[in-house]
Amino acid sequence: MKQTNRRSFLGRGVATTAAAAVAVAGPAAAQTEKPTKRVIYRNGKKPEKTPLFNGTVAYGNLLFIAGVGAHFEGDIKAHTKHVLDSIQEQLESAGSSMDKVLKCSVFLNDLKDYAGMNETFQGRFGSEPPVRTTIAAAGGIPGNSLVEIDVIAYI
Repeated sequence: MKQTNRRSFLGRGVATTAAAAVAVAGPAAAQTEKPTKRVIYRNGKKPEKTPLFNGTVAYGNLLFIAGVGAHFEGDIKAHTKHVLDSIQEQLESAGSSMDKVLKCSVFLNDLKDYAGMNETFQGRFGSEPPVRTTIAAAGGIPGNSLVEIDVIAYI
């Protein structure tokens, strides 16, 4: 008898708590919105021809930016600065920022550039930098870039 009463009491407590949460948060909180995929085009309009890949895609409040390289003559510091400036521009145009980057992947053409890349990278993501993976890509980076970086951020 006691066990039945306790279960009944606990069941009413859970139902009451759930009802109170909906009342406080409003009916919109009870419905979960399904995230959708949004492609964010650099020039603001979809290309006529289907691209090989998209550079920036949002899904819900997550933002994915494809690898960005530097395709000009220069050293690792110049390439890293150019790539990070480009990523910052893409993040901001999508409503995010460098502080909101959660994951960063760095691909180096040569591991000997690790220290120079780190010198330029340091501090670009604020006081709480993202998690990061850094590798030297076997065979190099497409377009003769010394570095390529991709990120995952939130909006």
